[in-house]
Amino acid sequence: MYSPDVHVEIEDLFEKKFTYQKPKNNEWALPEPDKLCNTDPQEYEMLLALKESLNQVKNLLSDKKLDEWHLHTSSTNKAGRIISEVRRTVNAELCTQAWCKFHEILSSFPLLPQEALWNRELNSVHLCEAPGAFITSLNHYLKSHELNCDWNWVANTLNPYYEANDGLQMIADDRFIASTLTWWYFGPDNTGDIMKSSHLTGLQQFIGHMSCVHLVTADGSFDCQGNPGEQEGLVAPLHYCEAITALMILGTGGSFVLKTFTLFEQASVNLIYLLNCCFEKVCIFKPGTSKSGNSEVYIICLNYMGKAAIQPLLDKIACNFGTGILNKALFPQHAIPDSFIQTHLGCCSFFHKLQTNTILENLRLFQHKTKKDLARLTALRDYAVEYFLQKYNMKYIAKKQWIVKKPNVGCSLGNRWVGMRNRRSDTFNERRELDMLSWENKVLKGFFLPWAEKHSECNYGKGIVLEKPSFPLNCDEWYMVEGLKIAKVKCSPFCDGELLKSLNEAMVGSSISSTVTELPLQSCPSCHALSEEFILAELLDLSIQHQEASVNRLKGQIKCFVVGIPSLCNYQSQDNIEVILLKAQINYEYRCSLLHDGDPKYHQHLLQAILFSMQQLQPESSLILPIMSCLTRFTAGLLYILHHCFRHISFVCPISAQSMGIGAVLLCSGYEGLLAPVLTHLQTLSTEVNSMLDLQKQVLECVPIEHLLTGPLLEFLWDLNSAITKQRLHVIGQVAHQKESNVKAD
Repeated sequence: MYSPDVHVEIEDLFEKKFTYQKPKNNEWALPEPDKLCNTDPQEYEMLLALKESLNQVKNLLSDKKLDEWHLHTSSTNKAGRIISEVRRTVNAELCTQAWCKFHEILSSFPLLPQEALWNRELNSVHLCEAPGAFITSLNHYLKSHELNCDWNWVANTLNPYYEANDGLQMIADDRFIASTLTWWYFGPDNTGDIMKSSHLTGLQQFIGHMSCVHLVTADGSFDCQGNPGEQEGLVAPLHYCEAITALMILGTGGSFVLKTFTLFEQASVNLIYLLNCCFEKVCIFKPGTSKSGNSEVYIICLNYMGKAAIQPLLDKIACNFGTGILNKALFPQHAIPDSFIQTHLGCCSFFHKLQTNTILENLRLFQHKTKKDLARLTALRDYAVEYFLQKYNMKYIAKKQWIVKKPNVGCSLGNRWVGMRNRRSDTFNERRELDMLSWENKVLKGFFLPWAEKHSECNYGKGIVLEKPSFPLNCDEWYMVEGLKIAKVKCSPFCDGELLKSLNEAMVGSSISSTVTELPLQSCPSCHALSEEFILAELLDLSIQHQEASVNRLKGQIKCFVVGIPSLCNYQSQDNIEVILLKAQINYEYRCSLLHDGDPKYHQHLLQAILFSMQQLQPESSLILPIMSCLTRFTAGLLYILHHCFRHISFVCPISAQSMGIGAVLLCSGYEGLLAPVLTHLQTLSTEVNSMLDLQKQVLECVPIEHLLTGPLLEFLWDLNSAITKQRLHVIGQVAHQKESNVKAD
């Protein structure tokens, strides 16, 4: 059915590997510990020539629009149909490209030590693992090959819920993580940053229950689109920390899989040499399901010689653990034999040729595809599916054999926001030009316009109502999570990442804390100030529309307790509502900070206001509570508790310049009381928050994150934060345009 050359090309696609052949004279050996990490880095000219050659080819793509080029390379990817077919035919859990790549690795190399399988015990640790596809791939391999053993796994990744982590360095999909949180280790500071020595120490304690670690995988990377030619150097410190962690926790005879990219620089040479000296066999492998045009390769390390043999060197290396690990070369250049350098040069040349050939062929096809080209691509893609399924003996497993049978939590499950992130349609050259623009010019060129124009879409929150859940609030198993104090909120499970990133960039560029109060802003036709009459009218409407009582019964009956808005007392309706001002106050001095609602002092004031309110509220009464935003787990946890205390919660969000004082106002209707255990939890929480105000840590989570990532609460939080964020972007845009108008007038 397929021509012989199609067979050969697909067979070659799945055989892109290079094995380091060690000399029989044991020439490849580690130097003495005192020679480590004490010389300046020295590059190898022949390897740098390969790097320069590859970058010249990559530069041919600089004028290609990212979305168009991605679509094109997807169509020319010979393995492009494999993922969907594997998902369909073998019922793979969390089937992604990473899933297929790891299945190739498992099937191509003896990663699982025979001793572990004989003893029917397998322990694995997965570093930088989000979203979890290596774990589900390994599970599928074990189940489909009927390797019945007691398998224990632990995983690490940058914590997708730690608000100060950079969204560009994380995977957005948290479905698997949210359903398996018990097995994930985020370190003593809750960041999940593997490049901290405290994380390594804590991880060793966390896996203390494992008799021996048989397999470590490390799939770490981060977004290098801003400087793709220097990806290897940018990611090198991370790869070192992953490798050192593996060497510290692996048992003798264990295996290690490390994702890397190009291997041209001295840091990579030293790392590969270290691994060759620590493992019996080292191979470089590019899976067929890894896009041929990228630099991604996997270092496969088999049969670890054990910590005992290299403990003095590990101790020395571990002393330099962290981001500064490459300030000095791991080994002096003279300590690495020429035979290794020549072998490594052969490896780099092999993968350099494969990648450049693919890029040049993709460029040729991008300019013009003939009917013959299209027919050949179709044949290659079709045969690749057949070849993959047969070569790797893919078998179906039942859903009951999955790790997570029914993923029902996770901020990435909100289908309303799938696809909201802007796909980059610009070229690399255009992105570089944009990065050099001032913030004001970005605004004037419409960079933030798509978000800002939608600032009034949420209709101030009208019609968005959160109903009290039917199940009771049970806090018996609740716990508080402490961690590193948040410097600024860069990500949130309760807001679109691109939207939050745009707001933060706008706030930095505009110095919004001063300009909003200094500049008289022109009115916007679609903007409305949040008046006291409007707030009370919305609360009354919420009470009438969503409570079972009739309007007549409500007349003169609604008691509304208010926090922080004393002017509401002057605008209460004569018949329908009684406004009672509470003496609780919330400090908004950080309202224009990149901390948003993450400052511990704001947490303290908000928590105290809620505690005070709960002691004053009466059955059926209402509460009006100003809120800056709800981007953090802490604030979302407090809203979760309110969600269980009131029959209905809504919000109003001003869309005018006045809003920089308050992000939104929560309207809580139909108070039904607070259980004594929950009140005790809040009082304990308040004590903890107060005790940490002057420390470098804070309470990050007061309600388990699992409770916040499911049900209507998650959608409500997205709506709330979306309204606040878009409104603020709009106001900041007004500031920029006002500045421009003033300059022209002068």
